[in-house]
Amino acid sequence: MRETTYLRIDGTMDKVPMTLEGYSNLEIELKRLKTVERPEIIKAIATAREHGDLSENAEYHAARERQGFVEGRVGDIEDMMRRAEVIDVSKLSGKIIKFGATVKVADEDTDEETTYHLVGEHEADISEGRLSITSPLSRALIGKTVGDSVEVMSPGGTHSYEILSVRFKK
Repeated sequence: MRETTYLRIDGTMDKVPMTLEGYSNLEIELKRLKTVERPEIIKAIATAREHGDLSENAEYHAARERQGFVEGRVGDIEDMMRRAEVIDVSKLSGKIIKFGATVKVADEDTDEETTYHLVGEHEADISEGRLSITSPLSRALIGKTVGDSVEVMSPGGTHSYEILSVRFKK
């Protein structure tokens, strides 16, 4: 199987790898932004305009700021969805760590065990064990298998991890 290269020379990504769940979550967020947030902002701007002088109208400026944020997010989501390479994790298997793997590692200094699911950048949530494929730890883990050790540089210094298990969710 051919490995896909995602990073371009300038550091940006051609394709955005993501799970099917991550893509679905983007679709839901985009729909909410377009059908709920935009209409609410339009109403808020119209109401604020009715209050007169816009130069000192805090409600107007807040609504416009919110509009800028929402439009920026819509653009970001549409761009990610255009460049999405949706990977069906349920069809993945093997012993080698790659995108979509659920990996259990042990910190070699503290013996603390942690489990991570390697996901797309926008899906990452470390509190839920979802680690971005672009993170230093993920990059160190890719291509490795159970029993291997990896070293990762972090702001707190170098950390070594032993790979305890690799599985793919079904």
